Amino acid sequence: MRLEEDALGTRWLPDETAYGIQTVRAVENFSISGRSIADIEGFIAAIILIKQASARANRRSGELDAGISKAIEAAAVEQLAGIRPQDYPVDIYHGGGGTAANMNVNEVLANRASEILPGNKSAAPVHPNTHVNMGQSTNDVIPSAMKIAVGGELAGLKASLSTLVDALQDQEVKLADVVKLGRTCLQDALPITFGQQFSGYRAAFERQIVEIDALEISCLGLPLGATAIGTSFGASAQYRQFVFEELSFLSSKAFHVEENLFDALQNADHWLKVSATLKAIAVTLSKLSADLRLMSSGPRAGLGEISLPAVQPGSSIMPGKVNPVMPEMMMQVAFRVIGNDATVTRAAEGELDLNVWESIILEAVSESIRLMRRAIPLFVSKCIAGIEVKADVGLADASGSLALSTALALIYGYPSASAVAKHAAKHGISISAAAVACDLMSREDAEFLFADISAFADAERTERLISDFRDRRRL
Repeated sequence: MRLEEDALGTRWLPDETAYGIQTVRAVENFSISGRSIADIEGFIAAIILIKQASARANRRSGELDAGISKAIEAAAVEQLAGIRPQDYPVDIYHGGGGTAANMNVNEVLANRASEILPGNKSAAPVHPNTHVNMGQSTNDVIPSAMKIAVGGELAGLKASLSTLVDALQDQEVKLADVVKLGRTCLQDALPITFGQQFSGYRAAFERQIVEIDALEISCLGLPLGATAIGTSFGASAQYRQFVFEELSFLSSKAFHVEENLFDALQNADHWLKVSATLKAIAVTLSKLSADLRLMSSGPRAGLGEISLPAVQPGSSIMPGKVNPVMPEMMMQVAFRVIGNDATVTRAAEGELDLNVWESIILEAVSESIRLMRRAIPLFVSKCIAGIEVKADVGLADASGSLALSTALALIYGYPSASAVAKHAAKHGISISAAAVACDLMSREDAEFLFADISAFADAERTERLISDFRDRRRL
């Protein structure tokens, strides 16, 4: 056992424990969720990276003994090569603006650096606050680590979205000429092609990838060097310069100091933007998934215009039933992301000179990214890539739409077209047959105008068809 001391007293810890007394107190105080800071992807690594860069910067500025600095850096490199979750047990739900998380890393690095330090005869020559935390505060380390970690997670989400875009584009190309019935307000509308419909889904996710690009860039601006409240008290000018040089060297990313450090500590609107983008992606995923459920509904008593891959039986009692389980999984992920956005919204309010709710912001944002990053590839491989359309159903639905009367409105005017649509609805016949029955046009003219329903899915083809029809009438 070893005896450790902090501002509140002393505690005995087993020698093999990697962390120290403040981490022990945090575990006792905040064992809430069963999820620790080690479960936030990239978070511990980001803090350790900051500690490594800080040790190098403090050595360059002459403020930290070279031997201690190199020992801290060696400990950081060792930790980054194999982070052990049990060494970072602080619950993600903890107070103090992340102090427990920062001190957990400080203690692990200090204890290991003390073991590494050549000729070490003392119990703990490397101190977690004095040496590892030199030039820093929890208040600038944690928000900086959050941006570093989330920036990396966003890159993973972008990669998943790119696979979705590719899959949607494949369907768009494959189904470019396959006509179906468009629907607005869940009612029959004009014809559209499956390719056109899938192009809309594809374009939305492409736009959101661009938004992720912008967020990744915004995550490069860090409040490191702000220390406690933005005044940089305790961080020398040399350290503030060198730490960004070292951080960029170690990470190969262009990290830079934020323009206004007071703003950076006080306000969390950056995270509102991140969460809003994640929510937009989730809502778009949910809309696509809901559409697929509707289009595949039935298959005999619903729309039944597409079929989704059968990945598992759909009922414990009804043989042969297959459910749209992948869209349903995707929608549940979306619901969670939307809920996380509400959490971030409240937590971003903060107060006075520091936002202390960063732990829950990080947990919510990280979970949203993690869920979508993992769910999207499954959604692509087990659903989107295997969609099959029922071209005969699509054509039949499009041909029977009362909205085809729109073509008559362009030629004969709205009142005449409306009368034909009412007649078709009353007698359960097509617009083409109703136009003939109402003596609006001859059978030959009707067959000419409505011979190819897919023409009404393209504005230029529609314009040519109407022009040719008028020419035909004049002849």
